[in-house]
Amino acid sequence: MTASLATKPLNVADRCDSCGAQAYIRAVLDQGELLFCGHHGRKHEPKLRPMAIEWHDETARLNETEPPG
Repeated sequence: MTASLATKPLNVADRCDSCGAQAYIRAVLDQGELLFCGHHGRKHEPKLRPMAIEWHDETARLNETEPPG
């Protein structure tokens, strides 16, 4: 497993491993990766982040607005 997975942008096909919502957080661990929505990412972050090789958080995208048109 390489840490470069965390730099790959998340897209609409990436789903939360806890509830199936769109994933905005990727936790790369020695054993693989976990994907989370913002809610579940925050819930599991205190336990997982110390073990994570990479923690990729795109939750700031939730506040973005698309330009009109």
